[in-house]
Amino acid sequence: MTMVAGRLRRRVTFQEAVVIRDPDGMLIQGWEDRFTLWCHVHYLRGSEAVMQARLVSKAPAILTIRVSAGTRAITSEWRAVIDAVIFDLKEDPRPSEDGAYFEMLAEA
Repeated sequence: MTMVAGRLRRRVTFQEAVVIRDPDGMLIQGWEDRFTLWCHVHYLRGSEAVMQARLVSKAPAILTIRVSAGTRAITSEWRAVIDAVIFDLKEDPRPSEDGAYFEMLAEA
C-alpha cells in the first residue's frame, strides 16, 4: 500500500519509559512524552493470530509515521498514545518501501 501524507489523520504521542528518583530516594517508573505527530492506523484483521488477540481484548495495528530525526530514536520499548488508547510497540520501526515512512506493529 502506498502511503500519502493525506492519510496521516490521527495524532499520536510517543512515550519513552523513564525511571526517576523521588525526594525520598525511591525509584519511580513512568512514561515521558517525547513528541506528538501525525500517523495512520491500520487495524489488522483476518489472520488466526489476530483473531486470538481479539479474544483477549487486544487490537493489533500497523502505525505509519513520517521518517525524521526524532522518529529514528523510537524503539520497541516505547509506547504510542492515540485518542487516550495506549498502543504497546511490538517491534522497532521499519522503513516503508519508498523510505519516507516508518511502519511498526503495535497492540492496543
